[in-house]
Amino acid sequence: MKKRLCLLFVLILGAAVQSNAQKLPVRIGINTSIDADSLLTATGYDYIEENTRKMFHVSEDIFQQNLKKLKKTKRPVFVANSFLPPSIMLIGPHVNEAWVVGYVDTVFSRAQKAGLNIIVLGSSGSRRLPDGYSRDKAIEEFVYIGRKMAEVAKKYKITIAMESLNQTEDNFITTLSFANELTNRINHPNFKLTADMYHMLMEHEPASVLIEAGKNVYTVILPNARAVPYRAHITRTSSPTLKP
Repeated sequence: MKKRLCLLFVLILGAAVQSNAQKLPVRIGINTSIDADSLLTATGYDYIEENTRKMFHVSEDIFQQNLKKLKKTKRPVFVANSFLPPSIMLIGPHVNEAWVVGYVDTVFSRAQKAGLNIIVLGSSGSRRLPDGYSRDKAIEEFVYIGRKMAEVAKKYKITIAMESLNQTEDNFITTLSFANELTNRINHPNFKLTADMYHMLMEHEPASVLIEAGKNVYTVILPNARAVPYRAHITRTSSPTLKP
């Protein structure tokens, strides 16, 4: 059954990509370290997705070392994940707006210097709904801080691509459908979506959600990718409306 669902996801994604092939570039990359650059170049991947905190949430000296490495890779690095540390909260009673905006500004400034243009927002620890906390209030808080982060992203020509996670990893944004609702409420061109089919399958989301959320989807993580050492991504430099 799961194999059939994976195939359905891939068929819908393939149809969507084909329908937009004349308008937008589609690139296939891998979430791994830049140390695998030569291997990925030899196997034909288009780009590498690195770790935001490892590359940019570091001292200035380490950042400069990382920057030199990033500039030398044969495969470009224009996407990074692992965006926020768990100590930086986006919802709940312990949100520090100045801290959030300051962190995002520093990271995005460095990401721009390194040539990145997409940062994936999973970071379940930063968006965990506290026990007994109002979900409605958390939604309002997330939309507010999402817009603040998107404004910083705009300054540095970065797109935030939020990823829904499954309920074993997150207790707030656990479906692509809900992530899409939040993205529509944030309503900012620099705040979009990552569609991770692994999490969609875990939450039994229908493949049709990809079509519904299509105009907001910038990055797609392929199904069954958790069974191999790397996660495969299909990423666009801009986002079309997906149509089968």
